[in-house]
Amino acid sequence: MIPTPNEAYELLKKYNQGEFHLKHGKIVGSVMRWFAEELGYTEEADFWETVGILHDLDFEQFPEEHCIKEQELLRQHGADESIIHATASHGYALTVDIKPEHEMEKVLYAVDELTGLIGAVAIMRPSKSVADLELKSVKKKYKNLGFAAGCSREVIERGADMLGWTLDDLISKTILAMRASGEVN
Repeated sequence: MIPTPNEAYELLKKYNQGEFHLKHGKIVGSVMRWFAEELGYTEEADFWETVGILHDLDFEQFPEEHCIKEQELLRQHGADESIIHATASHGYALTVDIKPEHEMEKVLYAVDELTGLIGAVAIMRPSKSVADLELKSVKKKYKNLGFAAGCSREVIERGADMLGWTLDDLISKTILAMRASGEVN
């Protein structure tokens, strides 16, 4: 079974009550949808969004087993193995050895941490929005390892490498994806 984005969000709410985790799921889901359309996977946009929504399904309740427990939870709910592999692969080299293979999995790997960092930069701005955010502002904060320290620069850079993109391209595209989302501000 491959849940729709709405079904995925309902499942996310079953295991996550915190506003942060629910909002993060929506943001990553909408960013993934944008990338699906941008990269020519329009017919798979719902799937990409669903994976984005569900990627941290287990994080709030099982942070020590992140990307491990979620596989079990998704199987219990009858999720297709493609969803399970995709969501778990964003924990590659951190908590699991499931390497991102499909371009969608590589995008998820790259943007998960980056959306958090971009969001942190945005809320520091007078507008508190990505609408007027530019690459140079993100790059300045990116270099400050104390800023949004929980957002792994190593993972972001590894994700850009997996995609064959420069860091600037990844950041610029992710800003555009977040701007296009109604879930970000």
